[in-house]
Amino acid sequence: MRKIGLDVGDKTIGVAISDPLNITAQPVTTIERVGIRKDTGKVIDYIREYDCDTVVIGLNIRLDGSDSPQTEKVYEFKTMLENKMRSTGLSKVKIEFYDERFTTVIAERAMKEAEMTRKQRKKIVDRQAAVIILQSYLDANGLSVL
Repeated sequence: MRKIGLDVGDKTIGVAISDPLNITAQPVTTIERVGIRKDTGKVIDYIREYDCDTVVIGLNIRLDGSDSPQTEKVYEFKTMLENKMRSTGLSKVKIEFYDERFTTVIAERAMKEAEMTRKQRKKIVDRQAAVIILQSYLDANGLSVL
């Protein structure tokens, strides 16, 4: 089954999906945040559409390993997503955190090297960060190796 990766920010949520063999991660979309209930509902729609068994959420922790203000918001998002998944029959879908330090920086750097304009980068940076989070998770868990 596929995995879904999320880069949860204040204004947007980047979404990436693994291929059916869990070898690679591909960008899907960027969800514009409107409210935590609606946002988690949209994520659930993607979990169903792609038949995912795991949600990988990037966790923004400080360099020293401590929680940041954004970390607390991501914990809150996870709790709401878990509750909504339970009430919609998706309680068997796992939710895991993955360290996302530097993913946005890495995504920005890669897009600059591809000579994308600032306007182009701004539109897709969050989903590219989600790809990096998910691909790193797949690699670290030995899922991307045949």
